[in-house]
Parts: sequence; structure tokens; C-alpha cells
Amino acid sequence: MIRIDLRLFVTLSGYLPENNECLEIHEGTTVEKLIRDLGIPDEHVKLVFINGKRQDKAHQLKQGDRVGLFPPVGGG
Repeated sequence: MIRIDLRLFVTLSGYLPENNECLEIHEGTTVEKLIRDLGIPDEHVKLVFINGKRQDKAHQLKQGDRVGLFPPVGGG
């Protein structure tokens, strides 16, 4: 098991688990699997940031990663 710091923004915040600052996940977990495990519909996540850098959903998470997930942004 590894621990990550998970942040979900705007409309995704309702999916945030209680222990988000020290979330335990299995080693080898990808962002895509994390999204599924949290019950977030895939199309609700548009941007993924790992340690401040944009990544894709296939990125494999590592011990101590800071994960930020953002929904699509609308505007006018």
C-alpha cells in the first residue's frame, strides 16, 4: 500500500473520501483506477495534476504523490 494526498475540485468535491490527505491505495494504481474506485464517472474528470504537473489518466501513482482532479470547466 502507498499513501497519496488527494484533492478533488468544484463539482468533484462530493466524492472526496474522509482521509483524502493521507489516502491509502494499492501500489500500481493508475489515476483511471482511482477515479473508478472513488465512484466518479470518467467523463466528470477533465484535468489531472500529479505533483503540480498535468498527467493523463494512465499515470501510475507513487508514494507521496499529490493528486488533483478537476471537472470540465464551463463558461460564457
